[in-house]
Amino acid sequence: MTPHFGLIIIGDEIMSGKRQDKHLPKVIELMTARGLNLNWAEYIGDDPGRITATLQRAFESNDVVFSCGGIGATPDDHTRQCAGRALDMPLALHPEAKALIQERMQDTAKEQGVAYEPERADNIHRLNMGVFPLGATIIRNPYNKIPGFSCQGAAGGRVHFVPGFPVMAWPMIEAVLDTQYSAHFRLNAYVEKSVIILGAMEATLTPLMEGIEAAHPEVKVFSLPSVDHPQWGRHIELGVKGEPAAADRAYVDLRQGLAAFSLQYGPELVR
Repeated sequence: MTPHFGLIIIGDEIMSGKRQDKHLPKVIELMTARGLNLNWAEYIGDDPGRITATLQRAFESNDVVFSCGGIGATPDDHTRQCAGRALDMPLALHPEAKALIQERMQDTAKEQGVAYEPERADNIHRLNMGVFPLGATIIRNPYNKIPGFSCQGAAGGRVHFVPGFPVMAWPMIEAVLDTQYSAHFRLNAYVEKSVIILGAMEATLTPLMEGIEAAHPEVKVFSLPSVDHPQWGRHIELGVKGEPAAADRAYVDLRQGLAAFSLQYGPELVR
């Protein structure tokens, strides 16, 4: 069975509007390219209690979840500690993470033309970025070597923790998908077929939509209304989505059902 996928985005800067989230559309793009669906997403500020509760639900599910943000070592980074509490696991410096962080510090010292001093207080503090719940596995970071980590709950929920920076997070998420979940990829196995209906009311079309879903339980029927589209004005995009053959059958029935109404149409769309 293909697992459900979720996304958690953490940070006060998102909730306050200081930064606009870019993770949600990118993760949808990465998953769609692999024939996968993102089933849910949550936004959370830097509140340890809320983060812990959200991670507990994720670990208690059977979902695959990506968590973006809060895994650094500054006072407003709580995600690593919250993951430990959610799992009821102590935190410890991961040996592979330690080696990677030390490599990064050596690289930085070389770039700056200074000696690498592993016992310097700030370098020792940087090792906190490799302190994860016991049993965690690392996610390599191709941008600067500072790793993320993955943990699994007793109920089967698996959470993959990556930084909040898109330049780091996105290749890490992509690598996790390609190395751990490729068995669930369904390339070219999903399609949306729809038609633009001009000036219509959703309530008028609801019985038809319900009938199509009842007759074709393997697809989803969707209705996206708009009141001020620059090209089509007030309209509804009405369509079906699912496996191509099933979507084709449902769309034929949808168009036949629409023939009973006196409607004006715009273009048909296929995605």
